[in-house]
Amino acid sequence: MTALTQPHVLSHLDELEAEAIHIIREIAAERERPVLLFSGGKDSIVLLRLAEKAFHPGKFPFPVMHVDTGHNFPEVVEYRDRRVAELGERLIVASVQESIDKGRAVEQTGPRASRNQLQTVTLLDAIQEHQFDAAMGGARRDEEKARAKERIFSFRDDFGQWNPRAQRPELWNLYNACIRKGEQIRVFPISNWTELDVWQYVARENLELPSIYFSHKREVFRRDNMLYAVSPYVERLPGEDPFEIDVRFRTVGDMTCTGGVESTASSIDQVVAEIAATRITERGETRADDRVSEAAMEDRKRVGYF
Repeated sequence: MTALTQPHVLSHLDELEAEAIHIIREIAAERERPVLLFSGGKDSIVLLRLAEKAFHPGKFPFPVMHVDTGHNFPEVVEYRDRRVAELGERLIVASVQESIDKGRAVEQTGPRASRNQLQTVTLLDAIQEHQFDAAMGGARRDEEKARAKERIFSFRDDFGQWNPRAQRPELWNLYNACIRKGEQIRVFPISNWTELDVWQYVARENLELPSIYFSHKREVFRRDNMLYAVSPYVERLPGEDPFEIDVRFRTVGDMTCTGGVESTASSIDQVVAEIAATRITERGETRADDRVSEAAMEDRKRVGYF
């Protein structure tokens, strides 16, 4: 008598991984000039790993691009360069500083100045320069309500703008990547993941992350109930005296708009436990650019932001 073979049951991470790899391969097959956006943050690190799995042992059939504000955390920029070099992939750095130097963007001034919004011009110019027709990134629906409105394939017009009322249906993981000349697609392979999923995948795959994701002592100052890292890029207001504290960063962005959280979580397991207990999204807690208004993210996306 032959013993019954037990069917292999996929874990939820296996299913999310398989979906994301399918999406990445679809874009590589359907579009002529795709690009993978990589900031050195946890979500784009996971995306890089998924691209490895999608095409290993071959090279990526697209370059990797970072829209660099010039005000990034130095630990993240170091990680970005080292990781892409380890993979032997091509890295394109689209520079906000170059956009300012060319007169394409205007530098803000004052204590609340930030280059975060200037990334839109730099991204759209880079897409046009390299003639990219699809840009893949690590945005997730649980990050912010405007993200939750967006489909996995997000179509942009000739000016890179997004119309939330004109989105295509996505049934049974079938994606229509046909576009007219001049149009572009933003693609979110890990759209269905949560922050906890990302960290559990990091743990499972034993992925290295920049050190700022883990607890460390840092000189910070408090503004609007957020802990900003002291840096040459942020002008402090009167009374914003610096102090040293144990912090980590839940999300990576421009130092002028990214806050840290007080934390003693110094390992992946400790961070996973911390994330499992929180009820506030990382952008809601630590990104000043999303606090400007109720529709801050959606307004930026409508004019071309990722």
